[in-house]
Amino acid sequence: MNKIVVDVGINETRLALLENQELVEVYIERKNNKRIVGNIYKGRVTNVLPGMQAAFVDIGLEKNCFLYVKDAIPQEYENDRNERYKDVCIKDIVKEGQEIIVQVIKEPIGSKGARVTTHITLPGRYLVLMPQTDYLGISRRITKEEEREKLRDEVKEIKPQNMGVIVRTAAKGKRKEAFNDDIKFLLKLWQRIEKEKKLGFAPRMIYKDFDLVNKTMRDIFSKEIDSFIINNKTEFKNIVELAELISPSLIDRIKLYDDALEIFDYYNIETQIKNSISRKIWLKSGGYIVIDSTEALTVIDVNTGKYVGTINLDDTVFNTNIEAAKEIAKQLRLRDIGGIIIVDFIDMINENFNQEVLEILEKSLDKDRTKTKVLGMTALGLVEITRKKVRQRLESLLQKKCPYCEGTGKILSEEVLLYKIEKEIRRMYHHTNTEAVIFQVPPETLDELLQNKIIIKELEEEYHIKIWILPQENIYYNDLSIKAMGRLDAIEVLAKELST
Repeated sequence: MNKIVVDVGINETRLALLENQELVEVYIERKNNKRIVGNIYKGRVTNVLPGMQAAFVDIGLEKNCFLYVKDAIPQEYENDRNERYKDVCIKDIVKEGQEIIVQVIKEPIGSKGARVTTHITLPGRYLVLMPQTDYLGISRRITKEEEREKLRDEVKEIKPQNMGVIVRTAAKGKRKEAFNDDIKFLLKLWQRIEKEKKLGFAPRMIYKDFDLVNKTMRDIFSKEIDSFIINNKTEFKNIVELAELISPSLIDRIKLYDDALEIFDYYNIETQIKNSISRKIWLKSGGYIVIDSTEALTVIDVNTGKYVGTINLDDTVFNTNIEAAKEIAKQLRLRDIGGIIIVDFIDMINENFNQEVLEILEKSLDKDRTKTKVLGMTALGLVEITRKKVRQRLESLLQKKCPYCEGTGKILSEEVLLYKIEKEIRRMYHHTNTEAVIFQVPPETLDELLQNKIIIKELEEEYHIKIWILPQENIYYNDLSIKAMGRLDAIEVLAKELST
């Protein structure tokens, strides 16, 4: 049973895709941070960088967008641009100050602005229109050659002259009438965009793609989805109206959820989302994987954990790697991890076992709609994977960097706090007449520090300064503060008051 579950709130909408009650994809769209992939803008080139073979384009966002040379070459050269773009300089294609029409193909991620292209594509339910190139393509997910030929023949008859069309996976098994409706809608849309791009000055948006819910209805909701459940009456009516236009046969599967219990709690989604941002993921066997992300890549480590197997070590390692391969494919999709991914499976001597693990990993990744490629195993036994970056990963939407550990996930040890205390005592000794001092530290670290009474005593004797270390609730782990310093009798009285 596959379900799409939508939780519509005032500030944000969350959408979850479930396969057999298990969360496999989750999307979040916030009121002040709407998705922009698919939107079309009239932009202005602000900077051309021949050394990077790219240009920056202002489309009215906080950060300028990145336009790479292969996304800027006119589409009339589409058939051979892969061979030719290396010989073309970006400055020969666009000029600083030039107004151009671009479409967003990648969301802004971290410190990087959005990525754009001049190659416009307009997706419909079954077809994608490419107005600027003459081309006919079939989704690679439609694998049967007989079906591919049938679709190619049917779409060829309705393909607009001098325009391109890509047949989407959802077109499988559909008839030409459905394609006809799609083409008519997309051509009207393109005509409207053609008019809009002649009006006004850059930067400005000239076409806004569907929002999260409607885009899911268009791109994901199909006969493979058993139900589409949403908890908002207005959005429910909108979805039903859209379904009447693009997929009337699925209307009965759209349900309005009106129970008092939160929709994500009812379908056990909230708990699964919480687990999806954990660093360590336990496998059913007792093994586990650890996921760590850096700016450049994501590293996944596989461990046997509590799993001891039943036959021998090779069998234990092999079974753990097999289970990990399936879980890794699921986690890449769920967390929306993109870029370079390195997987450190447990070492296996048997080459056949290595190959089988790779095959299972590739097979498990087939369900992922985002382009993913397993590049193989390196000489060090590491598996390399690349996955297309389209939007922010799930963890960056749900979490932000800790201001105290600054994203390291670690805090200073008690030895470091002791070192800080020693530096302060030394400074007081050389630059003040201090006889006593009160340091305040987090309660969680106090006991550890007081286990070093010998060192504290040595500091007192070396610098002739009496030291009190007391707990303070409002201080964070990495912090150390000086409550008071001065004459011994006054500080001693204050220390007794604070200790009671």
